[in-house]
Amino acid sequence: MQHGRGHPPLTDTENFLSTIVKLSIPAHSAAQQTAVKTLGIAPEPTYGDHLQTLGIKGLPGEGTPRFTYTEVHGQFKDGETYTLLQPQLHIDGLNYGALHPDTQFSPRVAPPLFGMGLLESIPDAEILANADPDDHNADGISGKPNQVWDIATQQTKLGRFSWKANQPSILQQTADAFRNDIGITSILFPEQPCTTAQTACHALPEGGKPEIPANLLETVVFHVAHQPVPSRRDTDDPQVIQGQKLFNQAGCVACHTPTFPALANQPHQPYSDLLLHDMGEGLADKRPDFAASGNEWRTPPLWGIGLTEKLSGHTRFLHDGRARNLLEAILWHGGEAEAAKQHVLSMHKSEREALLRFLNSL
Repeated sequence: MQHGRGHPPLTDTENFLSTIVKLSIPAHSAAQQTAVKTLGIAPEPTYGDHLQTLGIKGLPGEGTPRFTYTEVHGQFKDGETYTLLQPQLHIDGLNYGALHPDTQFSPRVAPPLFGMGLLESIPDAEILANADPDDHNADGISGKPNQVWDIATQQTKLGRFSWKANQPSILQQTADAFRNDIGITSILFPEQPCTTAQTACHALPEGGKPEIPANLLETVVFHVAHQPVPSRRDTDDPQVIQGQKLFNQAGCVACHTPTFPALANQPHQPYSDLLLHDMGEGLADKRPDFAASGNEWRTPPLWGIGLTEKLSGHTRFLHDGRARNLLEAILWHGGEAEAAKQHVLSMHKSEREALLRFLNSL
């Protein structure tokens, strides 16, 4: 809705419509290792790299995913308690047999689309300037770039889009979504997402070769690249100003970098370094993707985050939508962000409210 963010099913009867389930297996064979070089992962043999929950007429979907949740309880230093939801993924009704016993799963909600053209315009050098994969400055933050395969140029490039920065361009991310989300082939992905085990899939008629013409794909890419970033609000509000100071003091800006030199002359602050960071065991999906480990995620931009409910009709955050609000999203941080989370846990209630007021001004 309005180019906002997706969410997991909010009721027991809701389908996975804006949430996908990525699949892979550890790469052992030569063929699997070759796949990793261009795909970032080794696809699950029967179901590929993406669980297709829907099928066209005459072909059932591959399976039906669902979440159950376990409550995780905690307490702030001032005594106020909180409850988080730890998701467990289940897949029912597999229509093509059992999954590989070593299958790796990664549920992911659709990220917002606005500002992508601005992010693509940032020179690689500016992103790489913030990288410190070996933590040479000993600040506990070791952002690292993801290096991924660019299909259009047939070479390795800096990844900057998607939850693990596994896409190098808006073009490739868009074409990948056409193929894997709705089964539409393109010049970048000319084949249907059917595995060799899915013989009926290969026998079904196609809508052209490719199904989306290059000029139409380019039009969609142009549309996505030019989605404007929502303007900030209430920047002069004293509570917002206090919240921004607290955000900085907690160390959040170490990863959520306000802006880049290339954007300095524009009123845009993505609040992301576009690098990978270890977010701890709590958020780990255990699924590597190119150079990203199973614990690492790209720092998501924060611009527009305060308008999530207005644009998307919900307030679910993080890669699988487990956080029901921004405070819960903060409390799931770990790994390199553990110190920042502990800082927030030590805040008084009025300080937490100011922090959230600032985030909701973005």
